[in-house]
Amino acid sequence: MIQQYLRIKSEVRDAFLFFRLGDFYELFFDDAKRAAQLLEITLTGRDGGDGERIPMCGVPHHSALTYIDRLIEKGEKVAICEQVEDPKQAKGVVKREVVRYITPGTNMDRSSIQNEENHYIASVAFLNEGIGFSYSDVTTGELKATELQTAEDVLNELSQAKAKELLVASADLSHPTIQQAKKQFGLTLSVEDNVETETVSHSKLPVQSAVGRLLHYIKRTQRQSFAHMQQLQYYEVQHTLRLDREAVRNLELVETLRNKKKQGSLFWLLDETKTAMGSRKLKSWLLRPLISKEAIRARQEMVASLKEALFTREDLREAFTSVYDIERLVGRVAYGNVNAREFVQLRSSLEKVPLIASLLEDIGGVAKAYVTQLDACEDIVELISKTLVDDPPVSVKEGDVIRDGFHEGLDKYRFASRNGKTWIAELEQSERKLTGIRSLKVGYNKVFGYYLEVTKANLHLLPDGRYERRQTLTNAERFVTPELKEKEALILEAQEKSEELEYSLFLNLREQVKVHTVRLQQLANALSEIDVLQSFATIADKYQFTQPEFSASRSMQITDGRHPVVEKVLGVETFVPNDCRMDEEREMLLITGPNMAGKSTFMRQIALTVILAQMGSFVPASRCELPVFDQIFTRIGAADDLASGQSTFMVEMMEANTALQRATNNSLILFDEIGRGTSTYDGMALAQAMLEYIHEQIGAKTLFSTHYHELTKLSAELSRCANIHVKVVEEDGSVVFLHKLEEGAADRSYGIHVAELAALPVGVISRAKIVLSHLEKDQTTKQMDTYNILKQAEVNQAVHEVASTSSDEQLSLFGEKNEQPSRKRKTTSSQERVLQKLSSYAILEMTPMDAMQALYELQKQMKS
Repeated sequence: MIQQYLRIKSEVRDAFLFFRLGDFYELFFDDAKRAAQLLEITLTGRDGGDGERIPMCGVPHHSALTYIDRLIEKGEKVAICEQVEDPKQAKGVVKREVVRYITPGTNMDRSSIQNEENHYIASVAFLNEGIGFSYSDVTTGELKATELQTAEDVLNELSQAKAKELLVASADLSHPTIQQAKKQFGLTLSVEDNVETETVSHSKLPVQSAVGRLLHYIKRTQRQSFAHMQQLQYYEVQHTLRLDREAVRNLELVETLRNKKKQGSLFWLLDETKTAMGSRKLKSWLLRPLISKEAIRARQEMVASLKEALFTREDLREAFTSVYDIERLVGRVAYGNVNAREFVQLRSSLEKVPLIASLLEDIGGVAKAYVTQLDACEDIVELISKTLVDDPPVSVKEGDVIRDGFHEGLDKYRFASRNGKTWIAELEQSERKLTGIRSLKVGYNKVFGYYLEVTKANLHLLPDGRYERRQTLTNAERFVTPELKEKEALILEAQEKSEELEYSLFLNLREQVKVHTVRLQQLANALSEIDVLQSFATIADKYQFTQPEFSASRSMQITDGRHPVVEKVLGVETFVPNDCRMDEEREMLLITGPNMAGKSTFMRQIALTVILAQMGSFVPASRCELPVFDQIFTRIGAADDLASGQSTFMVEMMEANTALQRATNNSLILFDEIGRGTSTYDGMALAQAMLEYIHEQIGAKTLFSTHYHELTKLSAELSRCANIHVKVVEEDGSVVFLHKLEEGAADRSYGIHVAELAALPVGVISRAKIVLSHLEKDQTTKQMDTYNILKQAEVNQAVHEVASTSSDEQLSLFGEKNEQPSRKRKTTSSQERVLQKLSSYAILEMTPMDAMQALYELQKQMKS
């Protein structure tokens, strides 16, 4: 047996081998040592001959899935080895084979899979022609693929898919992108060099390679065909609104930044779906919003119709509560692990389709278009109804699954079995009367079959010769009689044949339904879309969202815009809405104001409004007009990437670089306090250079929040740049944040006031105010020095220019009206204007940057 184990183990070296022995799965050698540690079970051993002790551990077969799930959660793989011949007919060791290979990306039985979550396995192929990328959810049969250009694209796609396992060729295992993906996402890497290209009908070689590798791996590990695998869906990443992983993270689309939970994310707010497949569809739409106006409007029209039909929509939502996860039920039918209860769930789901279609008919308009997609599958409903009982057991091998009257032979076996059991029940009463033993009872177990049990105190009452002892217990004896053995044979034979026939009929039902896999998948897709759209309508009605319009120009006009998640948490009465106006003459907004005033919230809400609009949803505003964006880039928040050894500033620069390299004039860029991770002047210089580059080279719509008030001067130099600020009011030495945006720049940051609100110790606050006072004095001194330098430089320049005009002519710098040639009078006038401008400056109120800017302007005027 151990030789058999070692031979099979050599074929699955990268997996734990669960080796079936009787009622247990056993593990040996190194597998046993590691499994005992990971699963926290007892490590034992068995004699291996020549004094060798073989490490061993095991788990009961009936609870094996729980242990397998725990290993898969840790990124391990498990090979299931079963007996493949009848032990009664086996000669020597019973033949065993690996019947299934479970990996993190292919676990069809995983009890910990959340219904609203997809469970993807991905494949990547690096070729000279490009990068192929494919992913699949084996539980639903979804199969998608695309061609990518850069390693960054691969990381973005893996991040969005949240793949559990990644397939690569052995030659690509050490590829930097693959190693970064493993480190960053914690996925399991698997090597697959074989490619099944004959089943992949796609012209692009990288796509063929990625999909072919994925399909071959699934077929090899699952040891059966996947009839529910859907037709390949090829997509282009540029055909949807592109959101890289930083945008998805920073905008908290599917999980929060702090605790990585759904609650508090945009997905949490939007998920008013009633089905698991609808929830999964919603997430896919959220991560890939549309860029086609026609497709967006089609969704919007459906949402508008559903929003208006309040009572019908509520009936629709009620109908959806009885619809189970048809996508995954179909997957289980095709895979062969569906049970009778899940068939009943499928039937009850299909029975709701006519009602859903009727409600859509009542709504009318665009809703009617979905009615044609709703195939009620009456033939499947009828087949399941006439075959299965209404409340079947979980197990399909222990009988009571098939309805009475469905099969004549099964009815005969059941009649014999039931009559025999009735006879046995009557036997108990007759034996009690015959012997006078009132405690005598008839029992059954799988080892001894049916028996008569008599307590030892009553053994003397049994007549001689008729009772045959079968088993002795502590306080009782068990017997059989010739009549009981005869009936037992008839009952057990009928019961065994009945269970075998029932299982055969159930398998036949499974094969009959399996033929309709494509029909059921198309129905599931239509139902999930309707579920998402009713969710949009419910949200729009619940939170007073409005239908956005899309401008033919580059105009963005949002009136009373809100951050939907913050508004839900704070309440409608508390949240302060804000307007946003941007167009072709106003492409860039510089946002200033203190921390906690709401700058980041405003920036995020603009991005979320865009995403909601391009998903086809209504938006949180009283009026909204938008252009269609192609990409959203974000640089929000500060976080070190310790695993990669990158500082906050390095992460900040890398994210900014992504935007600067990839953005187009149709993109939306959100930069929150760029440059704060380094010295003031370095940060300020970088921030200004980025703003100038975006303004002159890219032309994207840009929201840029900053505490560098010196940057607000850029609005005078960059024609499409404007200043806005968050209003703050000072009352009795404290500040009140109004969270309202107004035109113009802020003049202070109120950092110490924010620290007071955070309840820092009084001593710290007092000391900070003293330090601030000293710093302001130092700054005033520096400003005076700057003033003296400026004035002396301007006077020297003026004197030099006047002196150079004529050695005989003396010019008055104080306005005497000497007669001079016309050219010289013009020069004198320019000099006077420079001096007048210089004398008008309030130097003590200028920052060093303001003073340098003024000096630069004066010098430029003199040179002209």
